[in-house]
Amino acid sequence: MTVLPDDGLSLAAEFPDATHEQWQRLVEGVLRKSGKEVSGAAAEDALSTTLEDGLRTRPLYTARDAAPDPGLPGFAPYVRGSRPEGNTTGGWDVRQRHTAHAENAALADLENGGTSLWLVLGEGGIPVDGLGRALQGVYLDLAPVVLDAGRDTEQAAEALLRLYADHGVDAKAVRGNLGGDPLGYEARTGTPLDFASYAALAARCAEQYPGLRALTVDALPYHEAGGSAAQELGASLATGVAYLRDLTEAGLSPEQAAAQLEFRYAATADQFLTIAKLRAARRLWARVAEVCAVPGAQVQHAVTSPVMMTRRDPWVNMLRATVATLAAGVGGADSVTVLPFDHALGLPDAFSRRIARNTSTILIEESHLARVIDPAGGSWYVEQLTDQLAQAAWEFFRTIERDGGQAAVLRSGRLRTDLATTWAERSKQLAKRREPITGVSEFPFLAEKPVEREPAPEPPSGGLPRVRRDEAYEELRARSDAHLAATGTRPRVYLATIGPAAAYTARATFASNLFQAGGIEPVTEGRFEDSGATEAVLCSSDALYAEQAGQTAESLRAAGARHVFLAGRPAEYSGIDSYVFAGCDAVAVLSATLDRMGVS
Repeated sequence: MTVLPDDGLSLAAEFPDATHEQWQRLVEGVLRKSGKEVSGAAAEDALSTTLEDGLRTRPLYTARDAAPDPGLPGFAPYVRGSRPEGNTTGGWDVRQRHTAHAENAALADLENGGTSLWLVLGEGGIPVDGLGRALQGVYLDLAPVVLDAGRDTEQAAEALLRLYADHGVDAKAVRGNLGGDPLGYEARTGTPLDFASYAALAARCAEQYPGLRALTVDALPYHEAGGSAAQELGASLATGVAYLRDLTEAGLSPEQAAAQLEFRYAATADQFLTIAKLRAARRLWARVAEVCAVPGAQVQHAVTSPVMMTRRDPWVNMLRATVATLAAGVGGADSVTVLPFDHALGLPDAFSRRIARNTSTILIEESHLARVIDPAGGSWYVEQLTDQLAQAAWEFFRTIERDGGQAAVLRSGRLRTDLATTWAERSKQLAKRREPITGVSEFPFLAEKPVEREPAPEPPSGGLPRVRRDEAYEELRARSDAHLAATGTRPRVYLATIGPAAAYTARATFASNLFQAGGIEPVTEGRFEDSGATEAVLCSSDALYAEQAGQTAESLRAAGARHVFLAGRPAEYSGIDSYVFAGCDAVAVLSATLDRMGVS
């Protein structure tokens, strides 16, 4: 490496230093052009974004935006990573998930980039008595195994431990997690489980299997029920504290109890929020550990979010998963599971499992993402976001503790209500396309052939709901599909363009996207009478609307149009029934349109 001499030269020496106030004045000028007369801090606030949990991101962060000292990697409060070396020695653990037995599927994962296995057993997964067949050919002394067996955890754990004994694996060489999570199961099903068997497994692991954990604190039920990042963290923290209490009451020392826990979080395509969430989670657990006088950092397993996976245009899920995996790696997760892109459609095939494995492999081996410890550390934005999120999550955790703890808020329904409220607010943003879903609410492709997969086993249910970002649009598209199957055509809307292409193209493109999101085919060629549509949308500029909107609407009605939209902000135009514009409730508009068209 060549080291340049310290000659006092700066690459920016020819440019004067810019001040924060100068930047604010430039912002004021831009806002003034858009009709907003604000100055100083108010100008900066105008460009800020409000997130869930009361978090607010600003357009500019500087050294003035101080955050608590994150410490050093491998040292409390572990914000910068649970180990001094981070994931630099070999990358994160690439943990592949299996819910059904497929011949040699687990072995294929391990031979092609996977480093551990996550097996869903019992209810909604592989039969417990099929565990040996699922692990056939796997070197159990080399590949950690993580179980997820719900109410069958005790039987699944016994089956796995027998396999270790039958294969002659030394107890000290066993790695993985038995996956006990009674509160997570209760969140999924509404059925409480006795903790005694889980405590017994934890004691057995502490005494005989030093590398094996007995319990998982799974935050996915709260994420999948529509919870925010702070709610996910707060609920996981409350669950972890509940397990510490139960384990110590069962006779384990605080150190032994803490060593039995692994935490599982969702990684989303909101990369910075995911990075901050994992960093904040370690800080929060470090605070709990400090109070309990327990050493050690939180062990984290990140899973690409099922909520963000779409059923339409599932290929885009590869991109979502890549961003989420990058965020999980940068955030310092110890293990990462990339759900296959066809996860929402059923059982993944060999191709989708390979793409899922290779997502981590490319980021580790080709992008060298793991070579840097805490790449986000020192970013004023990330440090601020981490601190804000930690504060919000800690407050949510405190409300759970005030109401009696995690089990109490699950059984009272309070947690369900909190999560539902958050999801209702987010659903409004999805409906208005403020939170776009590529391939679904934005740039849908109606002619795409559906991707078909073998149905996956039904997961446990009866507790908290499972939501998806695409659910409202999926319902609309399903109505359109049924209409296509019954009639041979999709419901249609005619785009009536006015003036030259430069005047109507932007709004015609907008309208086309919007209606296709509901499975309604836009028709742009020919006359309305020949389009097969019963409704029309005027598309042009405001100036031409003022001159021709009323007359054009009247002509469309004379040709048989039952409903006339105008693409643009509501105004006083004659003959217009309703308006479509950026920020309108697209789901409500599309649902009402399908109703009028008789598409049920």
